[in-house]
Amino acid sequence: MARRRFLRSVLTAAALTTSIVLLPGCGYSLAGRGSFLPDYIKVIVVPTFANRTSLFNLETQMTEKVRAEFIGRGKYRIVPDASNVDALLTGEVSGVSITPLSFTNQQLASRYMITMTARVELRDQRENKVLWENPALVFRQEYEAQSGQTALDPTAFFGQDQNALERMTTEFSRSIVSAILEAF
Repeated sequence: MARRRFLRSVLTAAALTTSIVLLPGCGYSLAGRGSFLPDYIKVIVVPTFANRTSLFNLETQMTEKVRAEFIGRGKYRIVPDASNVDALLTGEVSGVSITPLSFTNQQLASRYMITMTARVELRDQRENKVLWENPALVFRQEYEAQSGQTALDPTAFFGQDQNALERMTTEFSRSIVSAILEAF
């Protein structure tokens, strides 16, 4: 008798597990598959972002990554100039700061944080209205200083900051494109 109940409960559990696995249309879907943008938007111009900082070439790096992220999503054609387009994505890097976070026993900075502020706007060219904007984006990235010999040794500061900047601009482009396409 106990064996029959055990077999029945095992069979019931197996049937329940099978039906759960095979149930179609459970209501969940992957993020990033849709878009809140109007259907007629197919071509987006992404001109080179403005750079209000002293960091050389940051605007080019950011613009290229945003373009690549849109292209990677595969739904939109991205162009660099504004002739015959459906939407315009503009951006401006307004600030970059580097702050020491920790120090060695010799009072040399050993860890830094790079902080970037920017604003981005996506404008519908047909309706001449803003579809998405964020005037106060902030991205941060930490990095270790390379071991220099003295406080005046340039290797104590330069080197890892470019890797941190690379990571930060990648995060920026992914976040911006996801926010635009998923209406966050």
